[in-house]
Amino acid sequence: DLPMRELAVELGAGMAVGEMQSADLSLARSRKTTQRQRHSARAGLRSVQIVGYDPQQLAEAARFNADLGADIIDIGGESTRPGATPVDEATEIRRAVPVIEGLLAERPGTVISIDTSKGAVADAAAAAGASILNDVTASLEHVAARNEMGWIAMHNGTLVQNSRPDPTSGDVVGTIVDFLAGAAARGRAAGVRELWIDPGFGFGRTFEHNLDLLANLDAFVAVAPTVVAVSRKRTLGVLHARSDGFSEPTPVDDRLEAALAIATWGGLLGADLVRVHDVRATVHAVGVIAR
Repeated sequence: DLPMRELAVELGAGMAVGEMQSADLSLARSRKTTQRQRHSARAGLRSVQIVGYDPQQLAEAARFNADLGADIIDIGGESTRPGATPVDEATEIRRAVPVIEGLLAERPGTVISIDTSKGAVADAAAAAGASILNDVTASLEHVAARNEMGWIAMHNGTLVQNSRPDPTSGDVVGTIVDFLAGAAARGRAAGVRELWIDPGFGFGRTFEHNLDLLANLDAFVAVAPTVVAVSRKRTLGVLHARSDGFSEPTPVDDRLEAALAIATWGGLLGADLVRVHDVRATVHAVGVIAR
């Protein structure tokens, strides 16, 4: 059987609360658990990334998607998309922490991750009850360790290309595998007990690079539990259009088949977490391949 069990949901900036049926999601499995009670109780994760909404509305969105089968709630107070406008620590904390507290007050067993690049925000989220740090900088391993959080380390081509081998040329897969292997080693050395690596689809990549990363997911899986985050990204739109004989990418609300195909592909190659759209459809698709 394919060891893929848990779903996570992400709601990103620009998505209205009334659009929950097409919220960003993640499919996840956990190979091991942390010492936190909520992890050991469920042997899994749950998440919704929430950016810039009223905490009560965000909590409602999280409940909605959890009811559809989500197991990880990944909350973010700042968009981490390339080119997004940054916000200060106080604003990010003010957006995220009340949602974490509200969800845990209503659903004490919920596993929550915080999507942030700032140590102070991660500390505040951990104090509020978040148990995973989703880190698009792959630099906050010590923050995760001191808070006894799981850690997702992502290779961000928009950040590292000026200080490391350029991931936009040459051996892209090898460069990113090496980088993330180093990040995983640092995380373990720092005392992080549960970690994942994320190749960073769409972060400083070309379409061809994204395809190379997808085709070689097993190289990442061999290093550490791996995240596949391609939800609603342009790569899916291009693939979807080409399957229909068109050159222009399909719009973001017309990428379901591509998302399900990539979720299935990630599962077959052993990915631990795959962000997709349409929770119910993904749950059913993964249920088929898991059997």
